Amino acid sequence: MDSNKRLKTDIVKGGHYAANLDAEADETYDEQFESLVHGMLVRLGEDPRREGLTRTPLRVAKAMDFLTSGYGVTAEEVVKGALFEDDCKEMVLVKDIEFYSLCEHHVLPFFGRAHVAYLPNGKIIGLSKIARIVDVFARRLQVQERMTNQIADALMEIMNAHGVAVVTEASHFCMMMRGVQKQNSSTITSAMRGTFERNASTRAEFLDLIRR
Repeated sequence: MDSNKRLKTDIVKGGHYAANLDAEADETYDEQFESLVHGMLVRLGEDPRREGLTRTPLRVAKAMDFLTSGYGVTAEEVVKGALFEDDCKEMVLVKDIEFYSLCEHHVLPFFGRAHVAYLPNGKIIGLSKIARIVDVFARRLQVQERMTNQIADALMEIMNAHGVAVVTEASHFCMMMRGVQKQNSSTITSAMRGTFERNASTRAEFLDLIRR
């Protein structure tokens, strides 16, 4: 496998995202993708030959591989063996997990924070793995509503938990930079599973904790 293909494989697998992602020693990274970006620059009225743009197709190809690397990895793969037998019965909450994603409608960024909680059922999970599960679904072309549900469903399935709760808060460039151009707007979505869905007091406890 040549160095370009090997780098792309490492990125797609999520495999701690190749350290040389921004390296520009190789003239070609993804010839077909770079050609598309080149054509887009021409369509926009730019000159891809000018100094500031000569490597832009290469950079864009690398950046898009990184930003959509969630397609090449599953939540189960990032968790691996980080599930541990434990009789913990109380809620586990990880707040303010930063995420960055791309809106599938305009391929513009949306970004924000995720709050994820679960009620253990004989097992706990390494806390960093919760953040990695968020990244698996954020690093795809997405809508916030679906991403929130995917995070909840994946954690529920992997852990067989008594319940999972996810709330995401995000700002969307497709609303800020174009269209209605509302810079201060934000979107909140939630997904409740198991006890969080059935039990109002458990759900209220979770919502109170994320407001603190």
